[in-house]
Amino acid sequence: MKVQMQASNKVFTETELKLIEKAREAGQLAESELVTSEQNASVSQNFVDKLIESGITRTMLPKEYGGPQISLRGLGAIVRTIAYHNISAAWVGYFFPLHNSLPSHLPQEGRDEIVKSEDLIVDVFAPVGQMTVVEGGIRLTGTYNYTSGVAFAKWIGLGGFAQLPESDRPEFLMCFIRKDEVQVNINWDTFGLRGSGSNQVVATDVFIPRSRILRLEVANDTRRPPEGSNYDSDYPFYHVPFFSAFYLGFPNMALGGAKRLIDEYKKRTEARVRLHGENEKDSPRSQRILAKLMLQYKKAIGLMDQYYELLATYETEGPYEKGEFSAIRAEIIKISQDIATTVMVSLGGAALTKNDTIEVFVRDIIAVASHVTSLYEDAVYSYGRNLYGYQGIGWG
Repeated sequence: MKVQMQASNKVFTETELKLIEKAREAGQLAESELVTSEQNASVSQNFVDKLIESGITRTMLPKEYGGPQISLRGLGAIVRTIAYHNISAAWVGYFFPLHNSLPSHLPQEGRDEIVKSEDLIVDVFAPVGQMTVVEGGIRLTGTYNYTSGVAFAKWIGLGGFAQLPESDRPEFLMCFIRKDEVQVNINWDTFGLRGSGSNQVVATDVFIPRSRILRLEVANDTRRPPEGSNYDSDYPFYHVPFFSAFYLGFPNMALGGAKRLIDEYKKRTEARVRLHGENEKDSPRSQRILAKLMLQYKKAIGLMDQYYELLATYETEGPYEKGEFSAIRAEIIKISQDIATTVMVSLGGAALTKNDTIEVFVRDIIAVASHVTSLYEDAVYSYGRNLYGYQGIGWG
């Protein structure tokens, strides 16, 4: 049965609506703990337990493992809902269900081992490790930063390049290892997204069996699991370009944060009286600013809808250039960043207080914009190359 979600006027299943409401509750918890998570550079175990108990961490599991297997749009709505309350929490709240989709591209043995353990998964895609192919798998050595939410996970996926026996060249791989096989160093001390707890992981000559090696380029190019024809064709991460689908949470985090900042601007200007005695909400200046902020936000929402449409029609009406996906994401995030800085500057000194909602959300949106998949100049350059018929850069 399909029902309407008033917040975005999009159709979601009843299961998705229930999960979105659970996401709101988790976000409210994370908001109540915002100052503590800023100080501890990590969200709390309470918040992660809330995600687990609500079923949010299992939303993207293949249904063969008992997950609800919700849509990509539904996942985006969950992320956006949490981000309205705490963007760092949305970062973690996105990655845990998202990373449950990764084993769907592993051989059956590895998929069963990881999913049936019921433990959380984190990863670092950056191919900074040294991979050596050995009999039965790979040995991995490397130092990886930015392992978001690593304190709460038992599995870690780490990226690198190696040439497998079945390949004719080195390819981009992700190897899944147990956290107790690596060293975790607490080094996360940043300007924004402090609550994501994105600490360092060091792997030293760790053996990974072939069953736990994900061929990322193959997953991206084939849009199918390794077993070929015998698979669940309804699984949302099949039939779509892997990386473009995988990255959809970043613009949704920015959108959730941007909407919160607009609402904060309205609330604070309604209560604000300027030095000359005028109520701020009666000022043409504030009225124009609020209108412009809302128009920017609506434009970004429209781009996000277009992104979902490109994913949904990739195999029926596409394929589309990967640069288009990256440019749309970057444009949404840039609009959200512009909203954030406009709100902060327009509200003046009162918005600069440390750990105030405005101050934290502005920092966090800027941090989202700094992620390698969100870099604006890279994204529009890639799309521009595509428009002229050249190959773009990056993975989409």
